[in-house]
Amino acid sequence: MEPVKKQFDKLKPALVTAIVIFFIMALFAGWAVQQIPADTRLPVHLNVNGQPDRYAGKFLGLFMMPIVVFFISILLVLVPNIEPRKKHIKMSMKAYNLILISIVLVFATLHIIVVMNALGKAFSIDKIVPALIGALFIVIGNYMGKVRSNFMLGIKTPWTLSSELSWNKTHRLSGRLFILSGFLIVLSSLLSTGKVTMAILLYSVFGTVIISFAYSYIIWKKDPYKQSNGVN
Repeated sequence: MEPVKKQFDKLKPALVTAIVIFFIMALFAGWAVQQIPADTRLPVHLNVNGQPDRYAGKFLGLFMMPIVVFFISILLVLVPNIEPRKKHIKMSMKAYNLILISIVLVFATLHIIVVMNALGKAFSIDKIVPALIGALFIVIGNYMGKVRSNFMLGIKTPWTLSSELSWNKTHRLSGRLFILSGFLIVLSSLLSTGKVTMAILLYSVFGTVIISFAYSYIIWKKDPYKQSNGVN
């Protein structure tokens, strides 16, 4: 088994980022609790038009994002240990770190927006949230082709998990689709209404998933070295 220190060294960029951001978010939330009236309701969910449609009390609303980042930090440590294809996840550490850092930064930005809105500093949630998601798609798309086959990160279908050829080609295609979707979402968030942007976001996600699933099966069928059980 790989020494614990060496394993943590590989996780250090994402883990340190997540821990530091968690404490900053928690401190910011703790400060904001003192500034916001007790009966304040904060948005915790958006509808298809990008407008808040579910609210929570100030404690849940302020600490929900830090809690999510805290659990992401735990997953950062657990995933490489329980991944059946440990060798592959270790070979994908650069992508693993950068994707998870991007996810944590998105949550941190959302947290700032929620807190600032609660403090009376208005931010356009229906514009900023889709733009953040689009930017995240672009980052994920750039690194999808660099992720080796594993059970935790990537496009996991029965066919990608049992064929290296299917995994590699599907992730190269999916990466391009994620990048294209991300640019469309960001552009739409800047130029269109929230309803149009959310429609583009949903169609992009479903379209990418459907195309990726179908493509992974097509490539799997052509692979003479595919496996029947999906385990190396």
